[in-house]
Amino acid sequence: MFRDTLQKMVNRLDGGVAAILMGFDGIAVEQYSREGRDGIDIQTVGMELAHAVTQMRKAVEQLDLGEAAEITIRTDKLVILTYVLSEEYFVACAVRPDSSFGKARYVMRLTAPQIRADL
Repeated sequence: MFRDTLQKMVNRLDGGVAAILMGFDGIAVEQYSREGRDGIDIQTVGMELAHAVTQMRKAVEQLDLGEAAEITIRTDKLVILTYVLSEEYFVACAVRPDSSFGKARYVMRLTAPQIRADL
């Protein structure tokens, strides 16, 4: 069920590379990578993101800024958009930097409630 949702999300984006639904414990629930797209190992990226997003959530909390809901990491090879779904899970989508990551944010904003409801 989650794989189909992740696949639809990535395939809606011209520069979509991969997506992952992951627990903050570093264990992937489901993942999807487009064939032949930059050779990204979304599993490893997700594990590292789990740690980084956990640290960002703690920092935001300590600064009394509310709860972190979205974190974007932009590199020269990928833009990784991360949405916090709950205390236990997040979803991340990787797109090429030359694609519209504004559209990726929009698609993730539409998809996140569906994934959250299915959890």
